[in-house]
Amino acid sequence: MSGPDVPQRWPRVAIVGPLPPPSGGMANQCEQLVRLLGEQGAPVRLVRTNAPYRPAWAGRIPMLRAAFRLLPYLWQLWRTLGQVQVVHVFANSGWSWHLFAAPALWVARWRGVATIVNYRGGLADEFLSHAPRHVHTQLKRATLRVTPSTFLQRVFAKHGLQARIIPNIIDLQRFDAARRLPREGRGPHLIVTRNLEPIYDIPTALHAFALLRQRHPHARLTVAGTGPELAALQQLALTLGIADAVQFPGRIDNAQISALYAQADVMLNPTTADNMPISILEALASGVPVVSTDAGGIPDLVCHGVTARLVPVGDAQGMAREALALLDSPALVAAQCQAGLEEARRYAWPEVMRQWQAAYVQAAEAAR
Repeated sequence: MSGPDVPQRWPRVAIVGPLPPPSGGMANQCEQLVRLLGEQGAPVRLVRTNAPYRPAWAGRIPMLRAAFRLLPYLWQLWRTLGQVQVVHVFANSGWSWHLFAAPALWVARWRGVATIVNYRGGLADEFLSHAPRHVHTQLKRATLRVTPSTFLQRVFAKHGLQARIIPNIIDLQRFDAARRLPREGRGPHLIVTRNLEPIYDIPTALHAFALLRQRHPHARLTVAGTGPELAALQQLALTLGIADAVQFPGRIDNAQISALYAQADVMLNPTTADNMPISILEALASGVPVVSTDAGGIPDLVCHGVTARLVPVGDAQGMAREALALLDSPALVAAQCQAGLEEARRYAWPEVMRQWQAAYVQAAEAAR
C-alpha cells in the first residue's frame, strides 16, 4: 500500500485518543494506529485526550485539573477538525465517554466532519444500559460505529446499534516466537501483563501461582503493571508465602514488553471483564501459552483447548490446574502455541490497515 499515490487514496483523518503513558490497551492501540498509518503515508493527525498538563503543577490540583486539560483539548479539537474529512474517536465507558468522546462528536457535528466511534469498553453493556439518552443519540448519529470484537458488536446490537468489527492490531515485527528463551533448568516463569486494578483481579493470579508453586517450588511470577492495588497485592503475596518469587516491576514501556514475553513460559489473564485484550494477542504472537478467564469477549478471541486455556472468573484452582497442564506437557504447549501464532496473524497490520482504509473512505464519502 506504500508509494507516492497512497496519500490520494486516504481521506484526511483525525484520530482522537490517548497515548502511553500510562500503558493500556486503548492507549497502546491508538499509538500503534497513528504510527502505522503515518508509515503508510496516510494524512493522519492526532488529538490526544491525555496530553500532559501545562503547567505540570495544575495536574496536582483537583479543581484545576479538568479545566487545564479540557480547554486545550476543546481548542485542539476545533482547530484540527476544521482540517480533516473524518474523525476517528477512541471511545470507552463511563466518564471517559463524557469527558473526551462526547465533546469530539459534538465538535465534529458542528464542523460537518464524518465520525467513526471506535468503541472499546469491556463494560459497554452496563454503560449503555444506564447512559443518558443523549449518549445513544450521539452513537446513532455517528457515520460508522466500529468495535474490535464480536462481543461488543453483540452488545451494540442489544441496544439497537449496528457496528462493524475491525480488530485490534498486533505488530508482528515487535513480537516473535523465535525470540523466546529456553528454560534450561530454571524454574518456570509466569507473567501477568495487566494493570493493578480491581477489574483485572490480580489476586486470583496470585492464589493460582501459590497453588502452582506446590508442584514447581522454583517458579517465578512477574506482574507487569501499575495501579492502586499495588500495596494490597504485595501484602497478599506475603500472606501466601510467595513474596520472594513475585516481582512487581511497574509499568513496562510498550517498546520493551516483547522482552518480557520472550522470558515467559505461561501468561495468566485473571480479568473479570474484558473486550479483546491486546495482551492475549501479544502473548500468542510471542509463542507464549495463555491461561485466561472466560470473561466478556475473550471466548470470541481464543478457543479453549486450541489457542488458549479458559477458566471461569475467580477460579484460582482452575487457573493453576490449566497452567500446570501446560508446564507438564511440552507437546500441549507446542500445539497451543502454533494455533496461537496462526490466530495472531489474523490481526497483523496489513489486514487491519485495509479494513481501516475502507472505513475511512466510506465515512468520508457518506459525509459528502
